[in-house]
Amino acid sequence: MDSGALFSFLAVDLLLVCVPGADWAYTIAAGLRGRPASVGIAVAGLVSGYALHTALAAAGLAVLVAGSPALLTALTVAGAAYLVWLGWGVVRRPGVPGAGEETVAGEETVGSSRTSVFLRGAAISGLNPKGLLLYLSVLPQFLTTGSAARLPVAAQTATLGVLHMACCALVYGIVGALSRALLSARPAAARAVTRTSGAAMLGIGAFLLVQHAL
Repeated sequence: MDSGALFSFLAVDLLLVCVPGADWAYTIAAGLRGRPASVGIAVAGLVSGYALHTALAAAGLAVLVAGSPALLTALTVAGAAYLVWLGWGVVRRPGVPGAGEETVAGEETVGSSRTSVFLRGAAISGLNPKGLLLYLSVLPQFLTTGSAARLPVAAQTATLGVLHMACCALVYGIVGALSRALLSARPAAARAVTRTSGAAMLGIGAFLLVQHAL
């Protein structure tokens, strides 16, 4: 793998990451519903999901998934169903900045909220169909095999996976911070944006479910 391949992958990856989708929607929703640290926790959760993708791809399991249409379909449907469930929850309870993510008997449960934000982020990216597409279809195109390879395929895969995680952390961190900074003093606008983010998650999930049902 040479520097040209790395920069080419970085350019393609940044384009994919900058396309709004479920990750964007979750980052915005988590930032507006929780405390300021919620953005960082949400992004850390999303990145951890892609860390799992990277580890599985480097271990060669991504090839097995790509070669099993039934397994790939099952993972896509599971991710779509989770997006529908999560998106509906955000639309139903959009919240406002600083309102907290979870409440029990009217009191905010900060610890469980942070854990919930992280785990939901990991689940969203771990089951994100766009993430599956990247690791199963896009990333392999930038790997060097045969006698021209300077590094083992597993090491190349891990390198590209780490680059993707870095891009996600950068872009999603900026998106979450900007959305919170611009909307924290505008509860009505924040509620509308959060509902839109939830609707985006719900719509993406519903579209994927319908697509696989046809």
